[in-house]
Amino acid sequence: MNLWLTLAVNSISLGGLLFLLSAGFSLIFGLMRIPNLLHGSFFMLGAYLGVSALNWHINFWVAALLSALAMTLIGGLIERFLLRRLAGQELAQVLLTLGLSFIVADVCLMIWTGDPWQPATPEHLRGAVQVGTLFFPIYRLVILAVAIVIAIGLWLMIDWTRLGAMIRAGVDDAPIARVVGIKVSQLFTLIFSLGAALAAFAGVMGAPYLSVYPGLDFEMLPLALIVVILGGTGSLLGALVGSFLIGFLYNFGQAMFPDLAYVILFLPMLLVLVLRPQGLFGRAMP
Repeated sequence: MNLWLTLAVNSISLGGLLFLLSAGFSLIFGLMRIPNLLHGSFFMLGAYLGVSALNWHINFWVAALLSALAMTLIGGLIERFLLRRLAGQELAQVLLTLGLSFIVADVCLMIWTGDPWQPATPEHLRGAVQVGTLFFPIYRLVILAVAIVIAIGLWLMIDWTRLGAMIRAGVDDAPIARVVGIKVSQLFTLIFSLGAALAAFAGVMGAPYLSVYPGLDFEMLPLALIVVILGGTGSLLGALVGSFLIGFLYNFGQAMFPDLAYVILFLPMLLVLVLRPQGLFGRAMP
């Protein structure tokens, strides 16, 4: 019973991190129609920046926000000066983001070396909450709470603001959105920067949980891709449901069927691609 409960708590925590990573990625994919292969690098680079800030004795939440702000700027510059020049050239954009991901990996290796970095859990978030005879780690519950708060914030922005209406229009039909006067190119920059910021914030949140090490970017990127494919591009609800589904499949698969862990993880994605290519909650691309 304790094993199942531990796996469930770990799965929920991982699902929260995956949502922070995948929400922006899903919107980027929905608007720009390309898989941003640099997204895992935003997660890793943001985590490294956050860990460095923590080593300078900066408050954990301040470090996470500073890392997110730095990645907002970096993501905006990449979209504005590199990706926008390749608008409409999907293959070139994919190759560009792939190349940049290798550059970021080498830069991180040069600056932070190949040793894993695992900051201590913030002092005010240590310990566990006892419910009866069961104990729930506070930090992992905080990860879930942060994911829920950000999910609500994104939902309010997308469904209840003028900006959100423009984003939905761009996701549904970018050419028509341009015709009616929506500046889709500016939406590209905004969403790309937002996705980079969320990925960096998730990286700092996940550092005490996962640690930070070379190759973390290419471990998280496939999980984000699976979430987007399962949930549907441009769908916030799809990103939320897909993140927790993959969190459970990943943890339970590795614990119960280690030899088939990746089969269990990728099989639902293959079925969705065959039976419902737009994802569980997405709309078919025009």
